[in-house]
Amino acid sequence: MSKNLSVKRTLFTGTLLLTTAGILSRFIGFFYKIFLSRTIGAEGLGIYQLIFPVMALCFSLTSAGIQTSVSRFVSSEIGKQNPAGARFYLLIGLILSVCLSVFTGLFMWNHSEFIAGSFLQETRCAPLIKILSFCYVPCSIHSCINGYYYGLKKALVPSLSQLAEQSARVGGVYLIYLVAQSNGRSIAISDAVWGLVLGEFAGMLVSLSFIGFGACKGNIRKTTWSLLTMSFPLTLNRLTLNLFTTIENLLIPYQLKLFGYSSSDALSIYGILTGMAFAIIMFPTVLTNSISVLLLPVVSEAQAKHNDRLIREAIIKTTESCLLLGLLCTIGLLVLGDFIGNFIFKNALSATFIVTMSWICPFLYLGSTLNSIFHGLGKPGITLFLNLFSCLIRILFIIFLIPVIGIKGYLTGLLISQIALCVLALLWLYRLMKKGSSG
Repeated sequence: MSKNLSVKRTLFTGTLLLTTAGILSRFIGFFYKIFLSRTIGAEGLGIYQLIFPVMALCFSLTSAGIQTSVSRFVSSEIGKQNPAGARFYLLIGLILSVCLSVFTGLFMWNHSEFIAGSFLQETRCAPLIKILSFCYVPCSIHSCINGYYYGLKKALVPSLSQLAEQSARVGGVYLIYLVAQSNGRSIAISDAVWGLVLGEFAGMLVSLSFIGFGACKGNIRKTTWSLLTMSFPLTLNRLTLNLFTTIENLLIPYQLKLFGYSSSDALSIYGILTGMAFAIIMFPTVLTNSISVLLLPVVSEAQAKHNDRLIREAIIKTTESCLLLGLLCTIGLLVLGDFIGNFIFKNALSATFIVTMSWICPFLYLGSTLNSIFHGLGKPGITLFLNLFSCLIRILFIIFLIPVIGIKGYLTGLLISQIALCVLALLWLYRLMKKGSSG
């Protein structure tokens, strides 16, 4: 009983820290998006948002799978009372991730024009991709260190790193804006991308400042092999999923042109949807993301100890909490959506998007935490299948409905895909728990 109470207290404390940092970061980011929408415009925001799928793909390759693997193995080593082994997993994870980041950054720098012209279908993204190539090494370093602290179930360092990253990103761009104004010019889209680089370096420096020089011991071959065998399928899953998500995002402005919009109008609508409306809809995920990253080591540890009751309790509490949070957000956005769009963003279309997308909240927030439970159970393949299935539904709606009814086709597909993901995930978890109980 006391052990379960300790787990709950750890989860609650970690979630509170991450959530507090996340809320502060989201508030900063919220006003930052308003600032960008008024300085670089809706079309500029659309071009800026186009590079994020590329960034997500590179992060998937260099950091995501390794971070999750470090978190899980560190948790396992701490459970065996072996902190030196936990630090060794961090060291090997850092080496692997930084090497991948260097190669990825060089590739993006050398092939930026091809990626912008052939992949993104927007040549103005080429210089932005070059700037973005400086992000990957610092991003990989603080991601691995964050994974180490998640494995320790200590959320302070990731929280501070997150705050430092967001503060440096926004503060850096605002300083550039002040300098530009004093010289009689406005900021460019590239200035906002330099803000991303500053943010990643700030997050890295904060993370590194907490890492000490304690004992670090382990078998290089065994540790490397363990990290690679776990991170490879996770990386492949994230790469595949992000590739499909990238295709989804890039298809939206292209299909809007088929509906009849000009290239400028299509990018503006894309910028309003992804840079304004999604910023509001995704705001509460600061809480669900905090729960997700801390659920993984808890569920993983419970599975190792064959504690099905704790896993079942985590699933039930997660489902109840996310659905309740989502329902409250839906009601809130239905009431306040027009005000947020018209008076805060000063954009009527963003108000329409926010109100329409409010219905997705319960399913969007639940889906991310259920994915984390599957990872904790060592079932990344199920997560990949569910997310790919959900993404394919959206892509089909983009291809067949946007040219006919416009952006409403995508919003409809978004809602249906998230409902399908949550229903299938819950059915799959019910089957796994039933199988575990009978076994």
